[in-house]
Amino acid sequence: MNTLISADNTWALMAITCGWAAFSIYAEQTWKWASKVSGAIVALVGALVLTNLGIIPTNCVWFDDICWGFAVPMAIPMLLLSCDIRKIGREAGKILILFLIGAVGTTVGAILGFKLLGGVVEHLNGVAAMMTGSYIGGTVNFAALSSAFEVPGETVSAAVVADNLLMTLYFFVLIMIPSIKFFANKFKHPHIDEVNARGVDEEAKTQAAAYWGKKPISLMDIAINVAISVIIVWVSTEIAGVLSEVIPTTNTVTSMLNGLFGNKYLILTTLTMIIATIFSKPLEGLSGSQEIGTYLIYLFFFAIGAPASIKAIFLNAPLLLVFCAIMVIVNMLFCFIFGKLLKFDLEDCILASNACIGGPTTAAAMAISKGWVKLVGPIMLVGTLGYVVGTYFGTFVGQFLGA
Repeated sequence: MNTLISADNTWALMAITCGWAAFSIYAEQTWKWASKVSGAIVALVGALVLTNLGIIPTNCVWFDDICWGFAVPMAIPMLLLSCDIRKIGREAGKILILFLIGAVGTTVGAILGFKLLGGVVEHLNGVAAMMTGSYIGGTVNFAALSSAFEVPGETVSAAVVADNLLMTLYFFVLIMIPSIKFFANKFKHPHIDEVNARGVDEEAKTQAAAYWGKKPISLMDIAINVAISVIIVWVSTEIAGVLSEVIPTTNTVTSMLNGLFGNKYLILTTLTMIIATIFSKPLEGLSGSQEIGTYLIYLFFFAIGAPASIKAIFLNAPLLLVFCAIMVIVNMLFCFIFGKLLKFDLEDCILASNACIGGPTTAAAMAISKGWVKLVGPIMLVGTLGYVVGTYFGTFVGQFLGA
């Protein structure tokens, strides 16, 4: 794809990303309309517009390797340093139940989509398997299932574009749901109420500005935050690499254990929360963790909006977009309907569905952007488990549909 800024012009792409992230944060803290839609949406829309105008590429080293490979892993430990394991057990249990219900919804949506479109879209049974894995787990599951069911390369490429676009559009929907009266009236929403109860002081222009007001931070705080984050990511990566090598994949049980304990994000999340629990008192005096981590997440927001090429999907495979939409809608219905029946909170429904469709990182990012800090740890843990079970759900769908 020829773009005004080439994929190898990393400094230009960094400048655009960091500049728009700064604008997104400024907008959220300055203007009421931006505060209502959130800085996350401003960041995403900016990337979406720039991509589809042909100004920036959909894929490049800056987005794929640096933002995804470094910024996100570094952000997670910083944002979890306040997550004492002793305080999050109840929330993790509730979200886990909804996540598994959402996984069933994804599976049902894949089968329904195949029944409706299987006669007009080639290789849709294999695509159904891939997308089931992706919409419960993530890219790893998508890749594994595309190989397992031998889906042609051009179909895989079209499915990737449809996946990226749908995920971005659905992120918009989920992040707007708390402001829709229907959902606010039908569900309990204690975390939203807690954020609203903080109010807006006279000097702050928006609620976001009040929440992210100036705080004292020292050079030592910055140094310790970065050091802790980088060390945790390094140790977690090494542990996950060793475990993925030593745990065999000879049967279903060991394969599941390999996928679970060989996952860097699960190790990273668990290790950070253990540290946050053991050293909770010393860490209380550490400033800047939330601010630095959240800034890195804003870079991530921009990066996930970039691959959503509207032109590519409509040129290559528009019906794949419809198929993915069916899966996403059914997942959403399962999460929200069963969430209502089980009397779960609105925030649990939103994050469980997000964790299915977008994975733990996008779900955690949403929780952070909304100020639901108590749910960041639980959704990271629950969402990461999707990487383990996603391939099994996807394999079932593929075999059931005769792929």
